Parts: sequence; C-alpha cells; structure tokens
Amino acid sequence: MGDRTKLHDEVSEFYARAVVRSDGGCGAASDDFVALTGYADDDLANLPDDVLASAFGCGNPVAFSRVMPGDTVVDLGSGAGIDLLIAGRKVGAQGRVIGVDMTDAMIERARANAAAAGLDNVEVRKGLIEDLPVDDGSVDWVISNCVINLSPDKSAVFAEIARVLKPGGEMLVSDIVVEDLPDWVRENKALYSACVAGAISEGDYVAGLRAAGLADVEVRDRLVYDAGQLEAMYREEIPDAAKLREAGESAEAALRRAATEVAGKVWSINVYARKPGA
Repeated sequence: MGDRTKLHDEVSEFYARAVVRSDGGCGAASDDFVALTGYADDDLANLPDDVLASAFGCGNPVAFSRVMPGDTVVDLGSGAGIDLLIAGRKVGAQGRVIGVDMTDAMIERARANAAAAGLDNVEVRKGLIEDLPVDDGSVDWVISNCVINLSPDKSAVFAEIARVLKPGGEMLVSDIVVEDLPDWVRENKALYSACVAGAISEGDYVAGLRAAGLADVEVRDRLVYDAGQLEAMYREEIPDAAKLREAGESAEAALRRAATEVAGKVWSINVYARKPGA
C-alpha cells in the first residue's frame, strides 16, 4: 500500500507541474498531437484553446466508440478534459459525462474547460481509478486516454471498469503497452510518469480485462513507436535529460540511446471490451 501511494503521489505531482507548463506527460500536446492520436477536426472544433494546450494522451478513445445521446460516460484519469468535452457533445443534454482524476490542478483545469465550453452535463470527481467514485452498474461507457499504464494496480482498475459498467456496457481505452523493456527503463522514475516504465504487455492487458469478467476484448488499433517518435516524446516529457544520462554521456546522446533501445518495444493501442449482459 505504501509503494502504491508513493507512486500515486509522484505521478500526481508530475502532472500538476505538467499542466502548468503545458508540456510533459503521456503524449504531451505538440504539433504532432492530432496526427498521432487520431482526433478529427470535427472533434476539436470550438474547444477552448486551453484544452488542447493541456492535452496528454496517446489516442482518441471516443472517436471509434458508439457513444450515443443520453449515455453515461466515465473517463478514467480525465486530465484537462479533452475527451470529457468531446464525450459531452456526443451524449447531449440528456446524457452525462463523469471525469475521475487524482490531481487537483487537472480537476480545476477540466472544470474550467467544461464551463468555457458551456457543457453542464460534464462533472469531474476527485478519486483514484483503482477505487472509482462511481456507482455499481451505472455507466454505459468507460473511456480512458493513456492513463491505466500509470496505475500501480492495473488489476484493480480492470475490476473497477467491470463494476461500474451496466450489463452490456462498453469500454474503449487508448493506452501504452510494451514488450521486453530493458531493466534501466523499468527502474527510471521519469519514464514511469512518461507512460513507458509502468506499462504492461499487450497480452497481459487483454488477459487482465478478461480476468475482470469483461467479454469481447479486442485490440482495434496499434501504433508502434519508432526511435524518432520516442526521442521526440522524451524531449517533451522529460525536459531534464540528465535523468536519462549515464556517466560521461551528453544529454543528446542519452536521448538517442534511450529512444533506440526501446524502439519497436513501445506502442499505443485502442482496446475494446464489453460487460456481459443485456
């Protein structure tokens, strides 16, 4: 429990700083953000300027879902609120969107962005994704954008998704998965908050969702990161390259090495699942 709480605190502090700087974090906002994450122009039209500047993600979990007017949607680790606002438009006045985040600065930013967008069907609650402040069987959709990889207890997150979904409710999550990472990556705190060091394999991700009782689990899309994409990610997410350097190594060499050693071993996925039932 102590290690889990410590990790939560470290990640929360990292993203509190990131939202102030509008850099750092998983899939930090950049010129490549829209191209890499799959947001359509229609998704982003007329959103508050601040929401894109503070967008951290690795995909668009709303784009391919069948979110309908009147649905209730929960966004795990809702951050500054880009997916909350897109979902809020989709569910309409009769629907409801609930964001859950543990970082006060993110919650404040998301609430401000929802207000600026004129969406009174969006609310943001403080809580952990391992212990959601959401009633059992009350949700049509669970979405999340590059957050579950940060959890120190992913089995608990998968169980919570199953708990809050209605029978027949659906999940669509964008996240980072990895395979055969070097030990130094796993042990690097900066790369944990950057969504790499704490990620699990695609196989374990799928198995974890099935073990939680979810059905029809399917990876619908993948983007494998090459060395160039990873180096660009590291530049944005780890402004202090010294955290990656070995003795006698320059910052530039450290960034290139860190990217080259994990190229092809890190990718983003869109994964779908459904709760059995009506």
